[in-house]
Amino acid sequence: MTTDEPDDSELREELALFGLSDTEIDTYLALLSQGEAPTSAVADEAGVTQRAVYNIAERLEERGLVRVKDHASPTVIRACPPAEAIGTLSSRLESITPSLEKRFEEPTSQAPEIQMVKSRETGLKRLREGIARAETELLLAIPEGVYSEIADELRDARDRGVHVLLLLGGIESGALDVERVAPVADAVRCWKASLPFAYVADNDELAMIGDSDLLSGPNTEGAAVVVSEPHLTGAVAGLYLSAYWSASTEVHVAEPEPLPATFDWFRRAVFHAYLHYQAGAELWAEIRTTDGEEITGRVTEVRQALVEPSTNNHTLEVSIYLETIDGTMSFGGPGAFIEDHRANSVTLRTNP
Repeated sequence: MTTDEPDDSELREELALFGLSDTEIDTYLALLSQGEAPTSAVADEAGVTQRAVYNIAERLEERGLVRVKDHASPTVIRACPPAEAIGTLSSRLESITPSLEKRFEEPTSQAPEIQMVKSRETGLKRLREGIARAETELLLAIPEGVYSEIADELRDARDRGVHVLLLLGGIESGALDVERVAPVADAVRCWKASLPFAYVADNDELAMIGDSDLLSGPNTEGAAVVVSEPHLTGAVAGLYLSAYWSASTEVHVAEPEPLPATFDWFRRAVFHAYLHYQAGAELWAEIRTTDGEEITGRVTEVRQALVEPSTNNHTLEVSIYLETIDGTMSFGGPGAFIEDHRANSVTLRTNP
């Protein structure tokens, strides 16, 4: 045996990966060394009973590893050529690949990720990946000097319909070329001081937060943390909205979307509801709750701090109030706990 060939223990381990039991492996290896033999000879070589050989041979035949000549007397078992046998096993694995891929693409949960990032190259890479993965909303705080390096990714996200809130640090509001950044975000704010950079994609899917120095240049020091655990990503989103966003200066707000319009992301619904409400429109809303209930009514109040002036009564409050046939009701997003209902989708219109 050459050094490239596996020993018996390695061979047994590999065969076990195909679901073969120890006795099935013993029988199969014994048969391989004989090529073709009656059940009695296989039993002697494998160290099992002849009765067991009949049952084992049947299972090995189902896997395409052997052929049983039960018309012969005594019964003879022939090993299939290894290339043919492995080809049969491979074909079976390939036949179930589409079903496995379908299940993989629709996982019920993902293992949480916590990763340290200590280089500018990796930080920008993860930032671009996060923007590219966003499907509904992107909360982003970056040094103003980094904007040009991710502008294309932001533009693509906005074209996909992602709701983008962009906060630029290290620049006075009067020094910003608003026309340069307006096309990539629903709202833009500035903070003259340096601030930690952060992004949150789809609120609880993926987040990253770290030192602004990490992105400032190729030889600077700094670190960031990438997380995908919902409690941690939610904490980054809360910090972004309650501390960074609320303390910064508003420089751009996009035009509200034409109505009627349906929003599957609650914070986006509140954003556009407030813009229309602030402009004096009489709004009506049809809200589907997380319980599957559909509730319709006139919008009487929108509480938020996404657009100036803020109208929320407490930190992070984002809600819509409706006057319904059952009285006034309040609605929050999927994780709301103060409001009367949690909303899955919101349809806004200007008539009942």
